[in-house]
Amino acid sequence: MTQAAEHRTLFVPDGLAGERVDAAMARMFGLSRTRAADLIAQGLVHVDGLGVGKSDRVSPGAMLDVTIPNLTDPLVVVPEIVEGIKIIHDDESIVVIDKPVGVAVHPSPGWSGPTVVGHLAGAGFRIATGGASERQGIVQRLDVGTSGVMVICKSEHAYSLLKNAFRRRTVDKTYHALVQGHPDPHEGTIDAPIGRHPKADYKFAVMGDGRASVTHYETLEAHRYASLLEVHLETGRTHQIRVHMSALKHPCVGDLTYGADPALAKRVGLERQWLHALRLGFEHPDTGEQVEYESTYPDDLARALEIIRDAH
Repeated sequence: MTQAAEHRTLFVPDGLAGERVDAAMARMFGLSRTRAADLIAQGLVHVDGLGVGKSDRVSPGAMLDVTIPNLTDPLVVVPEIVEGIKIIHDDESIVVIDKPVGVAVHPSPGWSGPTVVGHLAGAGFRIATGGASERQGIVQRLDVGTSGVMVICKSEHAYSLLKNAFRRRTVDKTYHALVQGHPDPHEGTIDAPIGRHPKADYKFAVMGDGRASVTHYETLEAHRYASLLEVHLETGRTHQIRVHMSALKHPCVGDLTYGADPALAKRVGLERQWLHALRLGFEHPDTGEQVEYESTYPDDLARALEIIRDAH
C-alpha cells in the first residue's frame, strides 16, 4: 500500500501557541509524534519558510508547511538481515534467537527500524503462519530496548502448542534486571494489574482496571547504587518488569521512560534499560522434553554492571 507524496500548509491556531513543533504537527495533521519528528529530521517541515527542530516552539498564526512522502504499509514484513541477531537453536519446529537491543520483534505503526521477523525472512527461514501476517510464528515479544533469548515457531503445530503454553503460564521466563537502590524485601512478588498509562500512550502503568500481572524477583547482588535481580514472570504484559519495578520506586537503571536517574544512566554508559531476557525454558513441541536456552549479557549491560560493582 503506497500513497502519493502530499504537501500540506496550515496556520497554527491560537490554542497551540508555545507547543513544540512535533506536538503541534501531531495535533494538526493527525500524525504520531514519532512520524512528525522523522519528517522534521528529514527537512520536510518549515515554519514561515524556515527549517525547524522538533523541540522548537510554534507561534499562533505561523504558517506550517509539511511535505509527507510516500508511505509504505508499516505492517509489511521487509526481508532484511539484521546484524547482531544470533541463532541459539534451530530445528524443524522452532528457532531460538538472541535478540540485540534496537530490534523490534515485528513491524508496527511508528517503527521503521529492523525486526526479528524481517531478519528471519531475509535469512530464508520458513515461519508458521499463525497470528496476524506481520506477527507470524510469534508467541512472545521483547521490547525494542530489551535484549535476550526468545523463541519463534516454524511449524503450525509448534505455534499452537507454544502459544497455549505461554497462555497457561507453563513457560519459564527468567530475566536479569539491574535496578536502582535496594528493593525491600530483598525478594518478593509484585501482583499489580497493568494497563495503558492515562497520559502517555507509549507507556504503561499499574492501573486498578488493568490486566492481571505477576512478577517474582530475588536480589542476586546488592551494590551501592543498584541491585542485580533475577526476575521470573508469571504473566507477560508489555513493559511488565519495567512498570512493576518503577512502581516499587526501583526502576531499571537507564530506563528514563519509567523514572530512572539520567545521571546514573550516563555514569554507566547506558542508553536503554538494564534488562535482559536470560533464560527461556519450555516443553519442546515435538519431543515433549523440557528444553532450556540461555543468552549471555550483551556488552553494554556487562560494562554497566562492572561499573556498578566497582562503585564505592
